[in-house]
Amino acid sequence: MDRHTEKIRKRYDRVSKVYDFLEKPMEKSKFSKWRDMAIEKLEGKVLEVGVGTGKNLDYYPKDLNVTGIDFSSKMLGKARKKAKLLNKNITLIQMDAQKMDFDDNTFDSVYTSCVFCSVPDPIKGLKEIRRVCKNGGKIIMMEHVRSEKKVLGTLMDIFNPLAVNSYGANINRRTVENLKKAGFDNIKVTDLWLDIVKLIEIKNEK
Repeated sequence: MDRHTEKIRKRYDRVSKVYDFLEKPMEKSKFSKWRDMAIEKLEGKVLEVGVGTGKNLDYYPKDLNVTGIDFSSKMLGKARKKAKLLNKNITLIQMDAQKMDFDDNTFDSVYTSCVFCSVPDPIKGLKEIRRVCKNGGKIIMMEHVRSEKKVLGTLMDIFNPLAVNSYGANINRRTVENLKKAGFDNIKVTDLWLDIVKLIEIKNEK
C-alpha cells in the first residue's frame, strides 16, 4: 500500500467510531430508498467494493452470495459486528480496491455506494473492478460527484481540500469521466439528487 493510500486508510480508521453517526442525517433522507433500489439490480456472485461499516448489509437478500472488501480494518470491524447481528452470511475481507487479490472474471455483479470519492487512485480502482467482473456482468454504482453547475461545482472545488483532510473523501470527483478513462463504454447514468448523487449502471464489456 503506497503512502497516500495508507494516509487515507488511517483517516477512515480514525473516523470509524463516529462514521455512522455523522452519516445518519443523509441515511434518513433518501439514501435508504436508493440503496434498496440499487441492490435489487444485483445478481449472482456479488462483490461490494468499499463495504465500510456495513451500511448496505441490511438490504442484501439472504440468498445473495456477497463478498465485501474495505481497506480500513476498523471500518470492517464495524461491518463484521453488523453482519453478525443481522445474521447475514457475507464474506468480509480487508483489501485495497486498487489492488484486489481476486482472479479475473470472478464476480457476476459489482456494487459501490459513495466509495469512489475515497479511492486514492480512482482510475486504478475502476480498472480493477473491470478486471474482476465477468464479461457481460453488471456494475452498479451509487456515487456522489462534482456538480457541473458553475457555482455549485466551484464551491465543491473550494471545499474539497477541507473534506479530504478531515474525512478522506473528495467531493469533486468526476466519476463518470473516470469510468470512461478506465475503459468502460456501456454506461447508463440516472441523477438521483441534482446532478451530484447518481445511479450508474454498467454492462461490463471486455
